[in-house]
Amino acid sequence: MRRLGTRLGAGATSLYRHVANKDELIELVVDEVYGELEVPDADGPQGWRAAVGGSAYSLRSMALRHPWVASVLGQVGLVHLGPNVMRMPDRMLAVFEAAGFPPEETDQAMSTLIAYVIGMATSEAAYLSLIARSGKDERELMESLRPSAEQAVRDHPRLREGHVAQRGKDPQQLREANFDYGLQRVLDGLEARLGRKDG
Repeated sequence: MRRLGTRLGAGATSLYRHVANKDELIELVVDEVYGELEVPDADGPQGWRAAVGGSAYSLRSMALRHPWVASVLGQVGLVHLGPNVMRMPDRMLAVFEAAGFPPEETDQAMSTLIAYVIGMATSEAAYLSLIARSGKDERELMESLRPSAEQAVRDHPRLREGHVAQRGKDPQQLREANFDYGLQRVLDGLEARLGRKDG
């Protein structure tokens, strides 16, 4: 709180007029960034996949813009009471309901999707932070690491083949393709659940 007060040109004690403690401040900031999320409406049962996919991409983008957010989600006690944080899952649950998921599965389907997105985005944000600290852009860093990577995969034919196949490709496009691949498989699994009548 002292550091924040210094950055804002205010005393730490004056911040306590607005928030009770550091946890409450973090809750407010997390709720603020959750206000950036977009959850498209599902146009009936057929539109659920596009709406959920759009929500997933919005959540990923937010986590990459604010890489610190994933590290505090588990530390904040009352964050789920914030209006923006509450709006996102409520809208997503409506999308899963529109898709035809039974009420007892909507929360599980949403949690599965969010876990995938946050897990992927956390790793990606850490990687992007490493790049930022290197002072290089992503392509430059990958090129500087290429000799070491080639040495590391030399005795591992499957890894070597994958490494060679990715050489020269745009690393940002590769990251996006990897995210989308996993997202589509999660959605495939959820879609398969919709086709099951035996629970």
